[in-house]
Amino acid sequence: MSRWFLGLAGSLWLACAGATLGAEKIKLATLAPTGSSFHKSLLAMKDAWRKASNGGVDLVIYADGKLGGEADTVGLMSVNSIQAAMLTGVGLAEVEFGVAGLQNIPMGFRDLAEVDYACGKLEPMLEKRLLEKGFVVLFWSDAGWVRFFSKEPVTYPEDLKKLKLFTWAGNPEQVVIYKSGGFNPVPLETADIVPGLQTGLIEATPAPPVFALASQIDGRAPHMLELNWAPLIGACIVRRQAWEKIPADTRAKLLEAAAAAGKEIKANGRRESAESVAAMEKRGLKVTRVTPEIEAAWRAEAEAVYPKIRGKLVPADVFDETLRFIREYRANQGK
Repeated sequence: MSRWFLGLAGSLWLACAGATLGAEKIKLATLAPTGSSFHKSLLAMKDAWRKASNGGVDLVIYADGKLGGEADTVGLMSVNSIQAAMLTGVGLAEVEFGVAGLQNIPMGFRDLAEVDYACGKLEPMLEKRLLEKGFVVLFWSDAGWVRFFSKEPVTYPEDLKKLKLFTWAGNPEQVVIYKSGGFNPVPLETADIVPGLQTGLIEATPAPPVFALASQIDGRAPHMLELNWAPLIGACIVRRQAWEKIPADTRAKLLEAAAAAGKEIKANGRRESAESVAAMEKRGLKVTRVTPEIEAAWRAEAEAVYPKIRGKLVPADVFDETLRFIREYRANQGK
């Protein structure tokens, strides 16, 4: 379905959405499930915005991916059917390609402290680029690590190469890179992961544990490799035109509330990542722990394709800066 049609249909439907009469409406879409901690944090932000603006700003939240996937959501924002979205790096890269540098460098980060340091250094530059594209960043966040879930045990890269691996349909360059490394990628939409595992169309998928638990991926792919493949980075953005309709003094208060929501979402996402693995283990998930030998094998596999990632999956300047900040952090820590 074209983004133009989605935008037109969305405009007609969302125009009728109930918001406070006379208030500035900010319609926000997210894939976060209703009732999840992420959704609850957004609801708290909605309430904080209403209070901070004395009812002058009404945040309308559409959870559960009701408006489509992240590419569809970006399309709806582009025609002002909605004004804001909480997106992962995949969706954000649809707006500003440079954001891909935060989560498209596999095995680039060794721990979450490195993620915090490098992202903190890169975010001002990325916020400027997003602003030039017409979007204001309300907050950045993440949900911990992406891990590999599979129907058969996976320990080394050669094990994963034998399986049909999910990859996002919106990134043909990633498909080419996976194939060049000997993997067997199957491009699909995110919503097709669980059906694909059920039918055998795919046999493995990268996923954050929180998402795997919520969507019951582990019931169809009962093996997980506990490898820190890449962080799942996200941010909440709003159309600049809609944002600047709000008085400047009020915007400052809204940003403060948004920052609090982002901090809470990050803390909950990281905590729930570990809790989700434990919960899935109780219902049968088999976890392969990573030894230094296993990690070294995956790191060699990942770093071998860095020349192909640089400039294709990640802009060259962002790729170089990300690795530079990681090295800088390690030097500061004496690593």
